[in-house]
Amino acid sequence: MSKVPYEVYTEEVEALSVLSPDGEIVNEALMPELTDDQLKEVMRRMVFTRTWDERAINLGRQGRLGFYAPVSGQEATMVGSEFALQKEDFVCPGYRDIPQLVWHGLPLYQAFLYSRGHQHGGQIPEGVNVLMPQIIIGAQILHAMGIAMGFKLKKQKQVAITYTGDGGSSEGDFYEGLNYAGVYKLPVIFFVQNNGYAITTPFAKQTAALSIAHKAVAAGIKGVKVDGMDVFAVIKAVQDAAERGRNGEGATLIEAVTYRFKPHSLSDDTSKYRTKEEEGQWSEKDPITRLAKYLEKKGLWTAEDTERVRAEAKETVAEQIKKAEKTDKMTVAGLIDSMFEVTPQYLEEQKADFQ
Repeated sequence: MSKVPYEVYTEEVEALSVLSPDGEIVNEALMPELTDDQLKEVMRRMVFTRTWDERAINLGRQGRLGFYAPVSGQEATMVGSEFALQKEDFVCPGYRDIPQLVWHGLPLYQAFLYSRGHQHGGQIPEGVNVLMPQIIIGAQILHAMGIAMGFKLKKQKQVAITYTGDGGSSEGDFYEGLNYAGVYKLPVIFFVQNNGYAITTPFAKQTAALSIAHKAVAAGIKGVKVDGMDVFAVIKAVQDAAERGRNGEGATLIEAVTYRFKPHSLSDDTSKYRTKEEEGQWSEKDPITRLAKYLEKKGLWTAEDTERVRAEAKETVAEQIKKAEKTDKMTVAGLIDSMFEVTPQYLEEQKADFQ
């Protein structure tokens, strides 16, 4: 009689990598099929996002934005994952995931209104399949699971993707979402951006598991670990996960190992918990620099192209923040009226009291 092994997945798993920090393809078989125009568009979006992030940080410090979570360093996970989707797919974000919303169709000025606490920031245009960022850590995971269940019941070839960080993977909602998606084989992608810190808590203190991707095993779904600084690895992983979901093969948990170059939020001080040496090591893996080297070798991108996109981004951000600032200020009456198609009598009475 053969001995039945009882230890499950006790070995570490290497992160999927397609593009090296030197801009060389190291895994041709897993290189996603992208046209030259698509390659340049991915690069444009990443440079645009980095520049927009820099401007948003300044706007926050000027008091022109409210809460803002910087994204520099995570462009490959954000731009790459959204680029791998179809417009009919649904995006369920956490509070740092504004770029995915905008690239999926949310106007930038509305993203700024959201940051400013304005109700119009949450009025999603028709045909834009996104939810607004969820501040409650992990709650968006349950939202995505429910949307995916709707797709399955209606037999629609769509997938839902939801994002959280390494800290979010410790929430109960995370495990409940994975378990439910596994039981019902839902077309949902759980995308964890493991940027090394849940605010100040290092990943080493977040879990005793060898990786977040290992946690897919218990839920009976596919688990994938990718280099989150490699946009090609991200695109490939999400494309495969979306295809599995559309084909009725169930959910996928993707752990993208990445790094945020900036603070957790504008009230954070990274010098309290990170070293300059660590930051320097990760800066050498910059996803934008990595892709630029690849495209330059192919004759598809130049330093002048980068500067052109940076100028475009600065101009667009300036226009969109002005549009947000010119939006009529919120009122209590307007907020109440926006809650229901027909305002209930008890809210009409409260509105009258305020007026």
